[in-house]
Amino acid sequence: MLSMLQNWVSWTPASGCYALGYGVGLAAWMGMARRRKLATSGMAIVMMAGALGGLVGAHIAQWIVAGSDGKSVLGALAGGYLAAMVCKRSLGIRRPTGDLFAVALSAGEAVGRWGCYFAGCCYGKPTNEPWGIWGHGAMRHPTQIYLSAANAVILAILLWCDRKRPPENTLFFLQGALYCAARFAIEFFREGSVLALGLTAAQWACAAGFVFFAVKLQRLLAPARLIVATGGAQS
Repeated sequence: MLSMLQNWVSWTPASGCYALGYGVGLAAWMGMARRRKLATSGMAIVMMAGALGGLVGAHIAQWIVAGSDGKSVLGALAGGYLAAMVCKRSLGIRRPTGDLFAVALSAGEAVGRWGCYFAGCCYGKPTNEPWGIWGHGAMRHPTQIYLSAANAVILAILLWCDRKRPPENTLFFLQGALYCAARFAIEFFREGSVLALGLTAAQWACAAGFVFFAVKLQRLLAPARLIVATGGAQS
């Protein structure tokens, strides 16, 4: 009974952070939807489809990679993207919605990663640095906090970029590229099995993701840069 009580107490802060992360993400989505004048009933359905797809994708990816229950953020990104895309097509929505997801994901994970911290999962490698935290029998890099901070910085960059009124989906591709780069770097401090060439499976996924998002971002912004370089469209 004491062991069960201890487990319940230890998981309460984690569960609260996870729930708060989802709530913050949904609030960020709705805030961006109102800003883009996309706060419609159809868009609310897309939001819920993306959230459910993200949950399913997170669990499936975790089982594929680790063979255990849990949640993979990279799987959540893929699942949410696919679910929202299918939902949009079924509803006949053609306007891009990636920017809404970008802000929601960064805001949600900035909070939700503290759930990982309290749960003791997604932990880092042993370290002697003064900011190390105790866990799993050693002082370790607080990689959960690293990821939370990285997402907070990415969110700030996205909000700053949004003030410039960039083409739609700019924030989505920018967020994807920045997240993949940050996650790739943080993986060096995180406990995990090497897949090939000294890199983990997550790092290989992030490398592929970074190339994908960077190419998409470059193609999206190329016409705008061309217009600026030529002094505007010719009549």
